[in-house]
Amino acid sequence: MSTPTPLQGRDLRWPAEWEPQSAVWLSWPHRQDLWQGGLDELIERYTELAAAIAAEAEVRINAAAELHRGIAAQLRARGVERYRLFDHPTNDVWCRDHGPIFTQRRDGGLQIADWRFNAWGGKFAPWDADNRIPEHIAGSLALPRLSSDIILEGGAIEGNGQGLLITTEAVLLNENRNPGLSKQDIEAELLRLLGVTSVFWLGSGIEGDDTDGHIDDMVRFVAPDAVVSITEPDPHSPHYRNLAENNERLQDLRTPDGHRVDIIPLPMPQPLIARDWRLEQLPASYANFLICNGSVIVPIFMQDKEDDRALGILRECFPGRRVVGIDARRLVIEGGAIHCITQQQPAPGSPF
Repeated sequence: MSTPTPLQGRDLRWPAEWEPQSAVWLSWPHRQDLWQGGLDELIERYTELAAAIAAEAEVRINAAAELHRGIAAQLRARGVERYRLFDHPTNDVWCRDHGPIFTQRRDGGLQIADWRFNAWGGKFAPWDADNRIPEHIAGSLALPRLSSDIILEGGAIEGNGQGLLITTEAVLLNENRNPGLSKQDIEAELLRLLGVTSVFWLGSGIEGDDTDGHIDDMVRFVAPDAVVSITEPDPHSPHYRNLAENNERLQDLRTPDGHRVDIIPLPMPQPLIARDWRLEQLPASYANFLICNGSVIVPIFMQDKEDDRALGILRECFPGRRVVGIDARRLVIEGGAIHCITQQQPAPGSPF
């Protein structure tokens, strides 16, 4: 059976994260030189996350073949049975950024959007294996793949499933990604690969973010016409100015049909400080959650008051889903959390 010809533009739709999923992809951790020597602890968090996902969807894992036996043993020890291992070697774990973005075709089938990846502006070599992950997944699943010369990470964009996308100038217009390209150039490519019809631009990101300002640490859709947005009331916080500006811009956010988008404040955790590390203040954010069929999996930072408040807000946003927290302190040492290490694969949909 041959792979269908890739479609583009308005023949595609980028499903919202809360729509039905058949799988969630992870890129398994394997490097001893990262995580301040905490690889074993990180793998414990990964198996915990895999167990939470497996209750809702199949866990699909990118990893070199020689790692598969060990990964399978780790998952079985946690009681995870709903998983598949793929011989897709990686450099690092950030599947949201180096993995594919799955779109829905007009005929209801799936397609892969394959952007270029350069490790957030060339910061962390090597990234050659990570850049090939979308191509590997497309080949393994026999899905059509639409490629782009633009550099883009999945954590840099957030969509509502109905044509509206939010991103930041600090990432997609950064000279370390797409030098010489304008907003209009970027928007045209987002339409071509994802089918989005409206792009809303915010400014910069939170302090300590290696990505230069990914949207998934700040603003997340929780419904087609509602977002949670990180707030910081302390004017002395390094996050204060950027978040205040972004929240002011969000007052102009509208759906493609002109409806106002509700803005739900989501607080920051207390600062996480790393001594003698390249990131003094870690980019910890409760917005870095994964929506997965019947659950929402949220990064927590073992701060009882702050964690409980954030989980409570998200439970109000997702009344029909379980909201569960996973300790993300080891993850955020390298600058990311739950959303950053996952990439959902939507279930095939109805023709549109």
